[in-house]
Amino acid sequence: MELKLTGKKALVTGGSRGIGRGIVLGLARAGADVVTCYRTESEAVTSLARELKETGGNHQLVKADVSDPAEVDALVEDCRTSLGSLDVVVHNAGVISHVPFAELPVEEWRRVVENNLGGPYLVTQRALPLLSAGGSIIFIGSRVATVGIPLRSHYTATKAGLVGLTRSLAKELGPRGLRVNVVAPGPVETEEPAPAEVRERYQKMIPLGRLGTPEDVAGVVAFLASDLSRFVNGETINVDGGI
Repeated sequence: MELKLTGKKALVTGGSRGIGRGIVLGLARAGADVVTCYRTESEAVTSLARELKETGGNHQLVKADVSDPAEVDALVEDCRTSLGSLDVVVHNAGVISHVPFAELPVEEWRRVVENNLGGPYLVTQRALPLLSAGGSIIFIGSRVATVGIPLRSHYTATKAGLVGLTRSLAKELGPRGLRVNVVAPGPVETEEPAPAEVRERYQKMIPLGRLGTPEDVAGVVAFLASDLSRFVNGETINVDGGI
């Protein structure tokens, strides 16, 4: 039994940094052709393009805001043009902020909801014509969805919403042979390291004694993208070290 994604065609939103970048590189290195999108030009985008070129395969980086219907349409059209079809859609793009609920402006509530829930709605709906039986839709949620955390009520609400969206779509799209699941990371250390005191606090809470890495999340995404998970549907898989 071996995890191979050779011949798979994937779309990953928000793939230039952090967990998204780990997912893009993980899928590409497992043999998939990957289209990913980013919001703003940066050195991270340039370096990712370089890494993907060195990896080999048919990969594309597209500038797109997943909360904008017109830009999502253009992104999906790029997938159709460059890949022809899709086997995997990974929803990673999202935003976060830390605001006391009593002071949370309606504009900030809407921004987070439109990106973290509206983006997955738009991308999934528009990408459906490119997905056929055996396809896998993967939402990147968060462990906080079932725990809650102060100052992130808006963010937590959107991640909890992804669980409900997943359960409904698993039942609605299952008859078409499509699987829909959530990967819910716990504390993950990316290219922007957590402050020492935060890292130490989480290490004490996590039985494995460390924070997660983008690669830890990418491995579970690759499993859900592969045929090894062909009977896994409607699930939330926590990747949190047992916190």
